[in-house]
Amino acid sequence: MNKTGLSHEKIETSNFLMIVLILLVLLGGGLIEIVPLFFQTSTTQPAPGVKPYTALQLAGRDVYVREGCYNCHSQMIRPFRAETLRYGHYSVAGESVYDHPFQWGSKRTGPDLARVGERYSDDWHRIHLNNPRDLVPESNMPAYPWLLANQVDAASLPSHLKALRTAGVPYTDEQINTAAKEVQGKTEMDALVAYLQVLGTALK
Repeated sequence: MNKTGLSHEKIETSNFLMIVLILLVLLGGGLIEIVPLFFQTSTTQPAPGVKPYTALQLAGRDVYVREGCYNCHSQMIRPFRAETLRYGHYSVAGESVYDHPFQWGSKRTGPDLARVGERYSDDWHRIHLNNPRDLVPESNMPAYPWLLANQVDAASLPSHLKALRTAGVPYTDEQINTAAKEVQGKTEMDALVAYLQVLGTALK
């Protein structure tokens, strides 16, 4: 028994006391680890060249999330030689400040997509998304032919941009007001390709 009257036996046999102490430890650790990040410019300021998504790119990102692409593709290159040789420069937090939520992840059934922008042509992406095996015979990626027929939901984009502006993305009134017009007549395939083509292009 120590001077405070708390012994290991007393802590380990009291569910309430154990829960309280665990929460205190988690709270303290969280404050030490997380709070400083809010004051580091590397995690709160965009990296040079990083701009908010255009309305079409944002619509494509929504398709990417809706179709669950993040379940098989990460967007986080680790700072290891094997990773940077294969995918390019390692990911930095400043690239994702406008992503809500970010798509870093750790699952890699398919390759990391953090630097896929401009590596392939628009036509390559369209063929690949329509039927991956037309380009990569051994691919186990599902096909997404409906993206060619589905139209982008233009009406929902202005409110989406407004919500993101509330979260800190610097969209202007003009960008919000012209968002629906920008994607008018575009398919979800057009939008997804536009999103993929911008990934990782800001950081050279």
